[in-house]
Amino acid sequence: MATHAAPNTERYFVPAPSAWPFVLTAALICLLAGVSSFLENDHVGPLPIYFGGALAIAVIFLWFRDVVHESEGGQYGAQVDRTYRWAMSWFIFSEVMFFGAFFGALFYARNLSVPWLAGEGTKMATNLFLWSGFEAGWPSNGPAHVGGAFETIPAFSVPLLNTILLLSSGATITMAHHALKAGKRLPTVLWMWATIGFGVAFLWFQAHEYIEAYTELNLTLHSGVYGSTFFMLTGFHGMHVTLGTIMLITITLRLMKGHFKPDSHFGFEGVAWYWHFVDVVWLGLFVVVYWL
Repeated sequence: MATHAAPNTERYFVPAPSAWPFVLTAALICLLAGVSSFLENDHVGPLPIYFGGALAIAVIFLWFRDVVHESEGGQYGAQVDRTYRWAMSWFIFSEVMFFGAFFGALFYARNLSVPWLAGEGTKMATNLFLWSGFEAGWPSNGPAHVGGAFETIPAFSVPLLNTILLLSSGATITMAHHALKAGKRLPTVLWMWATIGFGVAFLWFQAHEYIEAYTELNLTLHSGVYGSTFFMLTGFHGMHVTLGTIMLITITLRLMKGHFKPDSHFGFEGVAWYWHFVDVVWLGLFVVVYWL
């Protein structure tokens, strides 16, 4: 993430080959395989989760370290700065498409497939041969009540609290950005730690919500179409909040070391873009998944 422009602004920096992308991919595969196995009640123990998670976090920080050394070493020029901006823009666009696919799946299940299975809009009454007597309703675990009866999490409980936390974090990182542009480093650092605190609190409450869902509400990944879409959307968002929090911590530590200038701080801006994107996605989740 670029912070300082090199004296020769036309020079384009080409980084050396790195193994970090491959190691991070292996760590994430290990982590996801462990989590998937655990959720399917066919786990081989927590080791893959702990090992994959710890390795992923370590690689992220080591990878960031290399980028920081390149940036603070004056190796980046104006062209590299533009490249980072375009790369971050396309990355966030890909994330919009990623979540758009899951929101689309939720819309299809809730507004199309469930009503069709109940006979709405069909001319051949195929529902009578598939699931006779099935009545449309949401939330639904589908015909045959896959996973058994379950309860949903009230929107105006933990989800509302998490919404307030993320909206507050969006405000604090904006205040930090204004302070940085004004050259006020101490207020910038303090606002950033407040943002990190809101992010960590969000993750803590989401973990508490998941524990309650599994242990008290019987709301699991096996709870039909509602359970699968609920955990896919909220779970992937939680992973993004986790990554965003790691990025916030990295940027804050850099600010404390004196990195970034009022007129040159795209490393900060890129993280702020990502965090605002996470906030917007959560607003959509709160309205569509919890409230409506």
